[in-house]
Amino acid sequence: MADRGIQPVIPPRSNRKKPIEYDREAYKRRNLIERCVNRLKQFRRIATRYEKTARAYLSMLCIAAAKLWIKTVNTAEIQVDVYPFTNIAR
Repeated sequence: MADRGIQPVIPPRSNRKKPIEYDREAYKRRNLIERCVNRLKQFRRIATRYEKTARAYLSMLCIAAAKLWIKTVNTAEIQVDVYPFTNIAR
């Protein structure tokens, strides 16, 4: 890999004798992107490329991404404390 100028992104195994240095921030970004792609693949139309044209496929991809985004926004709003000035434990 080093001969081709490729930087390692995935962390080495914990039992490796000579640890390899890797970019932790790049690994975090890569992990985030992979998880997002896997969530998008949960939509059958996206995973099987049901749409015939690139335009229709991109449209379905945008709709699926919007549905995932709305789901995360609604989840974040639920976690907000409704009664911030009371000492009620929940």
